[in-house]
Amino acid sequence: MAENQEYPQRYTLTAALPYTNGPIHIGHLAGVYVPADIYARYLRLTGKDVLFVCGSDEHGVAISMKAKKEGVSPKQIIDKYHSIIKKSFADFGITFDNYSRTSAEIHHKTASDFFKKLYEQDDFIEETTAQLYDEEAQQFLADRFVTGICPKCGHEEAYGDQCENCGSSLNATDLINPKSTITGSVPTTKETKHWFLPLDRYEGFLRKYILEGHKNDWKPNVYGQCKSWIDGGLEPRAVTRDLDWGIPVPVEGAEGKVLYVWFDAPIGYISSTKEWADREGRDWEPYWKDEGTKLVHFIGKDNIVFHCIIFPSILKAHGDFILADNVPANEFLNLEGNKLSTSKNWAVWLHEYLEEFPDMQDVLRYTLTANAPETKDNDFTWKDFQARNNNELVAIFGNFINRVAVLTHKYYDGVVPEPSDFTKVDQETLETLRNYPETISSSIDRYRFREASQELMNLARLGNKYLADEEPWKVVKEDEGRVKTIMFVALQIAAGLAVLSEPFLPFTSRKLKKILKVRSSTSAALGTGSVETSINTGEVEIQWKHVGINEILLPPSHQLNNAELLFRKVEDEEIQKQLEKLESTKKSNQNASEEINNPMPQKDTITFDDFTKLDMRVGTIVEAEKMAKTKKLMVLKVDTGLDTRTIVSGIAESYSAEEIMGKKVTVLVNLAPRALRGVESEGMILMTENTEGKLVFLNPDEDGVGNGLAIS
Repeated sequence: MAENQEYPQRYTLTAALPYTNGPIHIGHLAGVYVPADIYARYLRLTGKDVLFVCGSDEHGVAISMKAKKEGVSPKQIIDKYHSIIKKSFADFGITFDNYSRTSAEIHHKTASDFFKKLYEQDDFIEETTAQLYDEEAQQFLADRFVTGICPKCGHEEAYGDQCENCGSSLNATDLINPKSTITGSVPTTKETKHWFLPLDRYEGFLRKYILEGHKNDWKPNVYGQCKSWIDGGLEPRAVTRDLDWGIPVPVEGAEGKVLYVWFDAPIGYISSTKEWADREGRDWEPYWKDEGTKLVHFIGKDNIVFHCIIFPSILKAHGDFILADNVPANEFLNLEGNKLSTSKNWAVWLHEYLEEFPDMQDVLRYTLTANAPETKDNDFTWKDFQARNNNELVAIFGNFINRVAVLTHKYYDGVVPEPSDFTKVDQETLETLRNYPETISSSIDRYRFREASQELMNLARLGNKYLADEEPWKVVKEDEGRVKTIMFVALQIAAGLAVLSEPFLPFTSRKLKKILKVRSSTSAALGTGSVETSINTGEVEIQWKHVGINEILLPPSHQLNNAELLFRKVEDEEIQKQLEKLESTKKSNQNASEEINNPMPQKDTITFDDFTKLDMRVGTIVEAEKMAKTKKLMVLKVDTGLDTRTIVSGIAESYSAEEIMGKKVTVLVNLAPRALRGVESEGMILMTENTEGKLVFLNPDEDGVGNGLAIS
């Protein structure tokens, strides 16, 4: 455990940048942020120099899709969710040294400089290729703007950038039976120019770096996916996109193009480091360029290719950055037997959990860690959450601490007693306590956080068993000296739990340290190897290493604070409320599905004479303006060939005035006029809905039908 205190080992830890198209849910926490925070806290406690960075990913296609769906700008979306996510992380106790955002100026410059350097070194291939194109939306379909059948596993809802079922990274043109997520239409292809990173050039480097260098220390799921990609033959990967939201490609001839989010986003770790260094007056480069620094990426399994194949190739091309020492990607977490889904609201949202279970951050942290999807997909259930809390945190950990604190106050007014001779059981118990720092460290160092959390709980079990076997409440009537020794040993275990629990249960650790009047530094310089008591506060300074080497953690005569409960029971009513909330979500999703799959019944039959009364004509929108103080209404001027008339249409949530100017539409011209919000509407625009629920014009064949001709 000993380290050179003058030059502690340096670690750069990154946690996957969350998309700002929605809040954080438990799947994100279990897959990335809880294990990353456990590791960061542990390293700090053991004297390492740690930089832990993250930030909001604000340039993904998901942002543009969310903005279009809500009828707002991407800037409004990212500002809303960046604020929610950042606050949720802080309230949950995730100890980022810096949480940035990719819309920041420092990130735009860093990512642009990366691209320009590689561009000037001729590290890109410039090609004009056929890309999927939505004629109706007049937009290229990159990434999540298109779905289809995965060519590798047959999953029917694969995206244009990856399949979330099998984890394969894809190009939009790889999809079978692609469909636009904007309009629901079948896309065509259209030529466009892009810059590609020729991954095939880096095959030898990646084989040496991953297949030879990390065969024995990377998790099998990470190594296996990388090996499959490399053995399958690497191909050039586009690093630019035809989009109107993102970092503009910083070279001539790239107007209307932005950097691909998976070129831009990982560089966000570097720009976040720069932002931290500027704020703290530090040098950022050692954390990314010093070979003595260990770089570790915490991600979910759907990000393996981007962090292990693409990002290292970009860093290799740049030439002066270190590569990841490990990428301990987790599998997925399901919820009550079903896949977590942001779009279907099938999730436990962090910000809502914090409102509904205030001061119970550690219960969720512990449940997600004890059931972490480290080697396979796992399932979160509210019943398991309740059981983990009531049967483990309350009944084992909390029960032991409460017994120790209450008995110490009852027998000795809260003062640590002076022990007498130690029995063999006492010595064995203290020796077992001293082994726990190394045991837990061994698990954490191998990224086995679930195993480590259970070792911590085993230490609490040790304390409970010791008290149950020694029965101080009975012995006190016969041998007060023996009870002093029993309580002294139990208090040492409590002190050990206060320190060793911090990575897993930081809020509990803080509360327990307050009861025991203990503190532990998380700075790189941890002082001496002996336990010290502050003259000013009366607090005992105990470090992680002290638990493993010191027989006495809480010295005799040390005064404790008042006892308080560490955990409370979770009642059945609370769990039932959460289950009913999910059941309501499930019914809403089923109803929505039924509406799509079971269309409205056919209306009453009409005669041909009824139909011939409808006068439908092709018109052209010549003016358009959103009606003030309404969400849906648009006031249109339409040239019908007969005249130019005013029509009020409820399309403002699907289209802006600018994008429909000059558009040809089908108009029912002989509908009786009707006043809407004080404006007389003289007809109706005929429309339908696509599969996404967006209104779509019933477009006439503009080549075959001229303006003003009736449709028959």
